[in-house]
Amino acid sequence: MTEKARKHRPWRLALAGGALLGLVAVTGCSANTSTPTLTWYINPDNGGQATIAEQCTAEADGAYRISTSLLPNDAPSQREQLIRRLASADSSIDIMSLDPVYVAEMANADYLAPVPEEYIGAFTDGVIPSSVESSTRQDVLVAAPFWANTQLLWYRKSVAEAAGLDMSQPVTWDEIIDAAEGQDKRVGVQGIRAESLTVWINAMVESAGGQIVENPDADSPDQVTLGLDSEAGRSAAGIMERIAETGVGGPALSNLDENGAMLEFQSDDGGFMVNWPFIYSASQAAVEDGSLDQAVLDDIGWTLYPRVDEGQESRPPLGGINLGVGAFSENPDLAFQAVDCIRSPENQSAYFLTDGNAPSNLAAFDDPEVQEAFPAAPVIAESLQVSAARPLTPYYNEVTGGIQKSWHPPEAVRPDSTPARSQEFILEILKGERLL
Repeated sequence: MTEKARKHRPWRLALAGGALLGLVAVTGCSANTSTPTLTWYINPDNGGQATIAEQCTAEADGAYRISTSLLPNDAPSQREQLIRRLASADSSIDIMSLDPVYVAEMANADYLAPVPEEYIGAFTDGVIPSSVESSTRQDVLVAAPFWANTQLLWYRKSVAEAAGLDMSQPVTWDEIIDAAEGQDKRVGVQGIRAESLTVWINAMVESAGGQIVENPDADSPDQVTLGLDSEAGRSAAGIMERIAETGVGGPALSNLDENGAMLEFQSDDGGFMVNWPFIYSASQAAVEDGSLDQAVLDDIGWTLYPRVDEGQESRPPLGGINLGVGAFSENPDLAFQAVDCIRSPENQSAYFLTDGNAPSNLAAFDDPEVQEAFPAAPVIAESLQVSAARPLTPYYNEVTGGIQKSWHPPEAVRPDSTPARSQEFILEILKGERLL
């Protein structure tokens, strides 16, 4: 997945996390060899997963110990490394931190051990519905939701007030585009040719009542049906066209990623922006180091993702990490015990506080420390409950690659041609008739 670091952390904390990571690994190697070692492949963070591994090792009281192994920075590289090793039946992969979009592909290839019946309730009760959905393949739970993420609509209070917008009520894309255009301000989006572009397009299609992939359970690529060439797809393309034509996307629209959009939003041109929750903590850190005025931070507000149609609830993006147990693990029972510990509500709350990654279990949002540290926590929880995952298909890599190629640059997107052309292009890729 393409989400950036959720929380700006001092270098000393990052180094401490790295040292802790090493400590877990060294402890795993030097401890009693009769204790099974479980290897957890983790995505980069500020050291929170290594801390959880150490705590769960202690709580296991000798039943197992957890050693962590760091995956590459970006989700596609994480996928590539894991799939290569799983394809060779690598038994050293016990637990994996997986981007939700790759769960279906791994399950379809029989690389994930299904969740045992005894853990299903613990892994799904009180959990964000879209996180459970993204952990499920053909009605079988194949992973455990760990942490989740979503995008909010961030706005400058002064700009919204000048436009007469009541931000306590749902707002539409057209309303924020009009408000920004009328004041020569920007609407920050992620228009770069990367996974973040698919995140934006999928959220708009879902918010318009559509789906990019209409039958995600399809077992073969030639059976996949797409919903881009639809009213929902044309609505999404129309929003992109307006943002480009009105100029509110800014001159760097086709190269804007999450951080670039944030910097524009913090500037004098800032008006509105869709982005992940790291925005607030990153802005706080910028104030602390003197690169951003306190007045800018005080002017930042947040609310639910914008609607496509006034009368239809928005479907914000879902991000995060799910935990999978490798199908070739020599200790799957112990691995699921460890997963149960890793993703406990208490550990999810602690991980939110240390690394800024929101819980998938809604009970973790009730932690008083979470509510104090993250003013946007209630809106994040509300957004997650109506969020929509990206297409949960084994062929996601082909789908997102086709979207990124055919919907970029945003300035070239047209409602009357882009959705149809994109759908045809992706179907040809899935049938082996075209290459990305």
